[in-house]
Amino acid sequence: MTYRTSVLSSLADVASAEWDRLAAGNPFLSHAFLHALHESGSACADTGWQPQFLAVWEGDSLAAAMPLYVKSHSYGEYVFDWAWADAYHRNGIEYYPKLLSAIPFTPVTGPRLLARDAAARRALLAFLQEQQGVAGMSSTHILYPPEDEAEQLRAAGFMLRTGVQFHWLNQGYQNFDQFLDTLEHRKRKNIRAERRKVRQAGITMRQLRGQETVEQDWRFFHRCYSNTYAEHRSSPYLNLDFWLRLARTMPHNLLLVVAERDGQPLASSLLIHTADTLYGRYWGAMEHIPCLHFEAAYYQPLEFCIANGIKTFEGGAQGEHKMARGFLPQKTWSAHWLAHAAFSDAVERFLEREAGGIDAYLDELNEHTPFR
Repeated sequence: MTYRTSVLSSLADVASAEWDRLAAGNPFLSHAFLHALHESGSACADTGWQPQFLAVWEGDSLAAAMPLYVKSHSYGEYVFDWAWADAYHRNGIEYYPKLLSAIPFTPVTGPRLLARDAAARRALLAFLQEQQGVAGMSSTHILYPPEDEAEQLRAAGFMLRTGVQFHWLNQGYQNFDQFLDTLEHRKRKNIRAERRKVRQAGITMRQLRGQETVEQDWRFFHRCYSNTYAEHRSSPYLNLDFWLRLARTMPHNLLLVVAERDGQPLASSLLIHTADTLYGRYWGAMEHIPCLHFEAAYYQPLEFCIANGIKTFEGGAQGEHKMARGFLPQKTWSAHWLAHAAFSDAVERFLEREAGGIDAYLDELNEHTPFR
């Protein structure tokens, strides 16, 4: 079979239907989500995320593709390689630029080798390896692929790294109280106390599907999001234009949770979902209310999952505190290739040691299940 390949600097160069056919319903891989990141200026060359997407064509049809960026830093990735970059620097070797396949600012598992069949996937992987050789990059990093894809990458010469996230699994609960009844007494009591504190503070909650929102809702959400970053002495990754683009192009995937007091909004969280999975969360508040973060970012989304039969709530990166709220540890994967042979050997030894530590950590976590 004959393929031709190209590098896309913009998703405007490929039809959304062609791209979405390969994305197979994953909202973060959709043309709308990725194009919004780029066109809003949130993830672009100016912010250190230069799109260099790989495309494999059969005739005029897109047979395979890969979200790929040239990165000039390691911010917004959630799989940390700062120590590797520092080791390169101390030895007078440039670590940046590097190649990165990931969803910017979004630590969720999903395919990175998008392909309609096995032959197209092999052609895509060969194209990636070709690009590694000619681009002059220090390394290639593929973050949060599913396990089967990670194993394909291992076979192609990548080193695998594991991590841990916390996901909530819906056991067919009919309501939130039925879920609570499955937890240990102390954890169940603490959740009820946290929710009671929010009510006693005079806070009411609204859940807005994307189709129900108006521009004012998104402007307020962005104020909250930016304010929370500012309180942590940081700059927000995502801008208002990005949120407005999402609201226009993929409202059916959006859930906005708004906290109000006396009819005035004061905090908000945004979650993205499919029929099966809820992904959380972007969050922000204009003032601190005890336990409000848990209500807006965990308990309201859990109620949404239960009401809509959503099977999984992926709670985002890190956070052992999520276990006390019914989330369980799940292993995640990343794949890494380093051009420098000596550093590659050193990193491989480090990853072997780290993997043993991750497995021990998972075993320890699983010994402390929050359920009765």
